Amino acid sequence: MGLLSFIKEAGEKLLGESDAQAATDPNAANQTAADAIKNYIAAQGFDTSNLTVAFDGASRTVTLSGSVGDQAAKEKITVAAGNVQGVAAVDGDALTVDNPAPEATFYEVRSGDTLSAISKSQYGDATQYDAIFEANRPMLSSPDRIYPGQKLVIPPLA
Repeated sequence: MGLLSFIKEAGEKLLGESDAQAATDPNAANQTAADAIKNYIAAQGFDTSNLTVAFDGASRTVTLSGSVGDQAAKEKITVAAGNVQGVAAVDGDALTVDNPAPEATFYEVRSGDTLSAISKSQYGDATQYDAIFEANRPMLSSPDRIYPGQKLVIPPLA
């Protein structure tokens, strides 16, 4: 999967931009951010008991390690961690999968995109948008609620 880039200005607003705290104790600021991201992942319904989240404020990079049940969970957790305002990249190489499967691809939402249009561009069939929606649940609550800069999982079709 490698390092996955995100638009740091887009996403859930979890991280405070306390430059004073970061300047006086960057390790504490990084740990606070990592904890907030891990709690956000857990709030999405993912098992985080074997997940370690680290955050580097200087590079705005989240590093995920540990293990998850399957490839779909790994991809959703990676996207959840990256779709946080202030995160520029996620490194999920150290996150292992108990039940491997083919990897999905990722798509960055552009202004004017809809899931149907994304489905048409990725699969050649606009009616497959539900596969994209399901692959991005629970981060997406509705097929109509996507925003520019958001990164989506594009699963392989069965």
